[in-house]
Amino acid sequence: MIIGKPGTDIPLEKALEHVAGYCMGLDMTVRGPEDRSFRKSLDGYSPIGPWMVTADEIADPDDLAIELTVNGVTRQKSSTKNLIYNCAKLIEFASSYYTLHPGDIFFTGTPAGVGPVVPGDWISASCPQLGELHVEVKAHRI
Repeated sequence: MIIGKPGTDIPLEKALEHVAGYCMGLDMTVRGPEDRSFRKSLDGYSPIGPWMVTADEIADPDDLAIELTVNGVTRQKSSTKNLIYNCAKLIEFASSYYTLHPGDIFFTGTPAGVGPVVPGDWISASCPQLGELHVEVKAHRI
């Protein structure tokens, strides 16, 4: 979810009014001996795309099929209907702790199937309504 309207303490019933649009995203993490503070902040570790679909084009963000493949092999296949907190609840919860601003991005979570990738692997994250994000894994440098 990409926030389009600022807000703090956003009530559940108004939460989706703060969404500008939706897209696919990969929330990558380095696994290894690195300090934890470095594991989420490397260049290229939060790609989004391939484009943003405006909020009015998505009838129900809590019922989107998603799939992730690595080198063409399915690793994750699920739906946003399986989220612990639905999209509106995520916004309500987050906005109770901090102000949301246009351009803020929510990564909604990860279904079962997380696994390692190595430089040269191709990751594809897709949803029929949001398109397919296709990225090559590059070597990281710390």
